Amino acid sequence: MNTAEIHRVAVAKGGYGWALLACALTAAVAAPLSRYLDLTNIVMLFLLTVLVVAVRHGRGPAVLAAFLSVALFDFFFVPPRLSFSINDAQYGVTFVVMLAVALVTGQLAAGLLRQAELASLKEQRTRALYEMARDLAGALTLAQVSGIVGGFLLKGFNLDMVLLLPDAQGELKPMAQQQDYPAWIEPQFVLDAYGTGEPVEDGSISGRGYGAGYFPLKAPMKVRGVIVFIPSGQNPAAVKEQEPLLATVASLVAIAVERLHYVEVAQASQVQIVSERLRSSILSALSHDLRTPLTVLVGLADSLALTKTPLPDETLETAAAIREQALRLNRLFENLLDMARLHAGHVNLRKEWQPVEEVIGASIQLLGGSLAQHEIRVSLAQDLPLLAFDAVLMERVFCNLLENAAKYAPSGSVIEISGGMAGGQAEVSVCDHGPGFPPGKEVASFEMFTRGLPESATPGVGLGLAICRAIVEAHGGTIAAANRPEGGACVKFVLPIGSPPAIEAEDEEEHLS
Repeated sequence: MNTAEIHRVAVAKGGYGWALLACALTAAVAAPLSRYLDLTNIVMLFLLTVLVVAVRHGRGPAVLAAFLSVALFDFFFVPPRLSFSINDAQYGVTFVVMLAVALVTGQLAAGLLRQAELASLKEQRTRALYEMARDLAGALTLAQVSGIVGGFLLKGFNLDMVLLLPDAQGELKPMAQQQDYPAWIEPQFVLDAYGTGEPVEDGSISGRGYGAGYFPLKAPMKVRGVIVFIPSGQNPAAVKEQEPLLATVASLVAIAVERLHYVEVAQASQVQIVSERLRSSILSALSHDLRTPLTVLVGLADSLALTKTPLPDETLETAAAIREQALRLNRLFENLLDMARLHAGHVNLRKEWQPVEEVIGASIQLLGGSLAQHEIRVSLAQDLPLLAFDAVLMERVFCNLLENAAKYAPSGSVIEISGGMAGGQAEVSVCDHGPGFPPGKEVASFEMFTRGLPESATPGVGLGLAICRAIVEAHGGTIAAANRPEGGACVKFVLPIGSPPAIEAEDEEEHLS
């Protein structure tokens, strides 16, 4: 029972006393006037009293005033006075009509009073609901949402509530201030409301004797959680009586929760976009500023090897090592620059129809010394058609895959490159006989700055596979990594075939001549 209803009951109880007092005062005022007024006019005074009591105090006191007015009129004003006996039977009709008019008047007046009270109560609830909706629209945290709704329910309806939201694992948990379920909450009812999206009412809660309501937070996108309403002991049926209003409250809370969710998602996305832009700018700046000195180092190392004056073997070996390390750093910064360009979206693919084996051969020749300790085996299917790709970018893919295989595979092992048709697409794979990818990190290895073994002594920053994925996906293909059953890693990428141009066969006689 809310505050307005309690006040109305208290007023009704006090109204019976006021009804007795009003009828007594009316009789006292009418007694001296009986010498000058007809009995019909005195009846009007009592009817007016009943009307006033009905308007001020409601139906019950008005009924009491009606019967009491008839009794007082009969006792004090109808001959013989000071007695309930009647000498003239016509006064019986007067009493009946007077009582009927008093009751009808009281009922009508009390009904109007009740309608006015209900209209006022509805207006107050509507205003309170509007204010709650306004506050929810400005709430910045879930704790504020819980506080706003809790205050609205406690003030207007003497209802308590618990807000249950899914955690990172999808399990419904109370708000932070309530780590565990309150004893009066039934977890099964919570799951039913969350799963079905329909309210669930518990008719009787153990130890309290009144029912709670479990309302799903149905937002436009999905069900965001469950809100549980629990009534106080003053009105055990409050949840049932206020079910439409509580459903509206649940809807407002659901919209507020979903709004906060998407605000959080938008903020996280904005931070990620800014960080990606900053990282791309840094990578681009570093790449441009460091490529020139690295190129100079390579040229100086080559000039030492080509000098006319013979140099000691140790010096030549040092020059070769400097050249090799400079080339490795140059490839590293080429990767950084490629990744910066790909993420910035400034790369235009220059696709041409060409055979894959030419790019594979150029990549093997470019790596040179890095592959000196390994045997490279290339196996391409004869039905592999021409493919449309950017030769420079695809060369970066093969260079990164071969360099990774050479770094992690033991010296003297075989690195295998194979290609063929699979499902109407061209499939190319690079496999080695090394330790393979750590279990469960086959997909994560394609993220930027992610390495299979973070503490590995093998040089690298974890950009090679990320660049491979970006380039392959830019060509409309896919790439994946896996471990071979016999040991070793295998990276496989797929490219669309498209409609390659037909290759005209050379005339055999012309060819022989």
